[in-house]
Amino acid sequence: MSNALLLRLTEDLFAADKAGTYKRLKTIEGPIGDRIQLAGKGEVTLLSSNDYLGFANHPEIVEAARAALLKYGASTASVRFICGTQDVHEALEADLARFHGTEAALTYSSCWAANTGLFNAICGAGDVVLSDELNHASLIDGIRATAKDVVRGVYKHSDMADLEAKLKQHADAPSRMIVTDGVFSMEGDIAPLDQIVALAEKYDALIVLDDSHGLGVMGKTGHGTAEHFGVMDKIDIFTGTLGKALGAGTGGFVAGPKAVTETLIQKSRPHLFSNALPASVAAAGSKSLELLEAHPERVQSLQEKAAKFRVLLKELDLDPLEGDSAVVPVIVGETATAIRLAGELLDKGIFVTGFGFPVVPEGEARLRFQVSYAHTEAELEEAGRALATLLLASAK
Repeated sequence: MSNALLLRLTEDLFAADKAGTYKRLKTIEGPIGDRIQLAGKGEVTLLSSNDYLGFANHPEIVEAARAALLKYGASTASVRFICGTQDVHEALEADLARFHGTEAALTYSSCWAANTGLFNAICGAGDVVLSDELNHASLIDGIRATAKDVVRGVYKHSDMADLEAKLKQHADAPSRMIVTDGVFSMEGDIAPLDQIVALAEKYDALIVLDDSHGLGVMGKTGHGTAEHFGVMDKIDIFTGTLGKALGAGTGGFVAGPKAVTETLIQKSRPHLFSNALPASVAAAGSKSLELLEAHPERVQSLQEKAAKFRVLLKELDLDPLEGDSAVVPVIVGETATAIRLAGELLDKGIFVTGFGFPVVPEGEARLRFQVSYAHTEAELEEAGRALATLLLASAK
């Protein structure tokens, strides 16, 4: 590596540190939960985890992973199409397809891999892909990876008039595809899927829904944002993760028509060139789905806690972004401000992450609180009041 390159990297890192935007990793010494052991800080309340249902350290899920580890070993040591497919993978994919009401499902090493491997494999010349402007980076990168003769468009966030105008513009295309997150992870709001479905039916478009932050969180029984709107049977392709509400550790999936999943097996590069999920993760994923379906009261309790937390923040004049999800962002302005406040909260025993540019636009840096079924109301109230106190002190 050239000295000039190393020098430039070092200077950039120094500038980020001086500006207060440098990201430092924090080490957790134990399992994820509402309370964790953080290196150098001791026990703190965790409000930055995707463990929405408290499944990350659930004893039945841990035992399912352990049993699979002992039965199948630590790794497949292969990609799926060579010798990396085990019956535990097929069982998980059947569970995912049944859960989503689709013909088939296919697992990936992550949802990032699923999203970046989907579009290039299934889109052809002249096909049109329309993406919400606030979609997750993995969807953006996946769409960008399509061939040059695929038409890529972006519609304004949840703006149905803009989406319809673009659908009209491409009415003669071989096919049209609408791509959206279910829950937008930095905003905490949800896509208007009922309206998107209506437009898809009107203009003969397919819908791809990444519901990574909606699965296990939205809907009466945790089937996600599509269930929330009563349109489960109207979504053509679902993508999602095993590593958030399901707590299985890692892994992503595509669920949809068998023609899609079989095409992905043939052509999707992240699937062709990445090792299969460890059997322990696959077994944990199936157990998580089983527990989710058996305990919808966890979903209802989570939804109630998130709603109460939003009300509390409003009562404290903190003005959280509106939404129905378990993601509750509070805008604080500049990136350095968000990082500073996160550090000060951590000193008070509350672990929440500050997000700034380029993850979110300049001037819209935020603290993103993530509510879990595992949180107590006292923990949530303590976090809200601590932030209110810090902001009041900053304003003086």
